[in-house]
Amino acid sequence: MKRTFPAIACTGLIAILAMAGCGGGSDSSSSSSGGPYGGAGGESTKAAASEPAADSAAVVSATTTPKLGKVIVDAEGFTLYDFHKDKGGTPSCYGACAKAWPPLTTEGSPKAGEGAMASKLGTTERNDGTLQVTYAGWPLYTFAEDRKPGETNGNDVSAFGAQWYALLPSGQEAEG
Repeated sequence: MKRTFPAIACTGLIAILAMAGCGGGSDSSSSSSGGPYGGAGGESTKAAASEPAADSAAVVSATTTPKLGKVIVDAEGFTLYDFHKDKGGTPSCYGACAKAWPPLTTEGSPKAGEGAMASKLGTTERNDGTLQVTYAGWPLYTFAEDRKPGETNGNDVSAFGAQWYALLPSGQEAEG
């Protein structure tokens, strides 16, 4: 019994440190549920992959996934999604939403990699002035619950007020 208390105290301290490491800056619309779509879930390396290196343009390619077939992906191979709440090419995913669904941003004009159509690529300005990549007019996002390239966990998910879908190279939404 004497060893239980230090183990519990240590676990509690780790949990507190982990929460502190998640950082502040959340807005009033953030969820404290911690679920996969609430913005307080686990971090992945993909969030950093969505941001281009300094003075570089984002690259959009296509790859074949086990569940959906061929979909468009970012330079790291992570699936790209549209958000039905985005109207007229204007992004509407900010705050907790953008933590769960990081926008694909670029410096300069995005480039089409293998399998993607250059004619479907474009950009739209976010509220902070950064450029978000669009495909077939849709602002593009990755999904924090896709932990490795080729995963499509965000397809046909309802979160932050609308549906999310992976996009095919044609610009159509994936079914599945």
